[in-house]
Amino acid sequence: MSKPLVWAGTVALAVLSLFLLVAMSHIASTAATTNTVSFSGEGKVTAVPDIAVISASIVTQAVDSKTAQDQNSAKSKAVTDFLKKQGIDEKDIKTADYNIYPQYRYPVNGGTPTITGYQVTQAYIIKVRDLDKISSILDGLVSAGANQVNNLGLQVEDQEKLTTEARQKAITDAKQKAEQLKGQVGIKLGHIVNFTENSNGSPVPMYYDKAVGMGGGGGPEISVGQNEIVVNVSITYQIK
Repeated sequence: MSKPLVWAGTVALAVLSLFLLVAMSHIASTAATTNTVSFSGEGKVTAVPDIAVISASIVTQAVDSKTAQDQNSAKSKAVTDFLKKQGIDEKDIKTADYNIYPQYRYPVNGGTPTITGYQVTQAYIIKVRDLDKISSILDGLVSAGANQVNNLGLQVEDQEKLTTEARQKAITDAKQKAEQLKGQVGIKLGHIVNFTENSNGSPVPMYYDKAVGMGGGGGPEISVGQNEIVVNVSITYQIK
């Protein structure tokens, strides 16, 4: 037999061997992923909120931008001074947004609009750690110059700790279901081949009317209640 034929046969054999290895690997991989069973689990944790997050804005209008900014700055100082007197730390008073918008008058019959003034909006995110002060702070913000108090979110500051606890409960729930099925059906479970998670536990928003609490009547009544953190998981096992 000539050397070219020997070499051709060797190459063909190597290619065939490689093809068989790839095919067998694919079959094994397919078997490992298709012969599976999944179990869902749910974990719930409740906690009393320990901080309140208030979203508030100062909106000021004037005929020119400098006047609008100056007036807004004066109101901003009054709001910040009030919050500090209430024991709010400076790190918990954050300017979230600051915008200057021209105000236009549009001609009835069309044409070019003219600027009639300017509006300055400064938005704040405020953390309140003493929940007993929520009502008086909401009322005082309006009196100090915050003419838009948009919402109040009651939160648990260490949210990740609660989510971790809820996740562990969900995993335990899913694994208990897996153990029950093993005994009922008589299957053998192998390695975990997939894991998914979905969680929720957003702070509860409470919307505040700026008219509430004005006129010496005091602030609104705020019920703290409880927040619930829910984690759902799915664990997929290989069936031996």
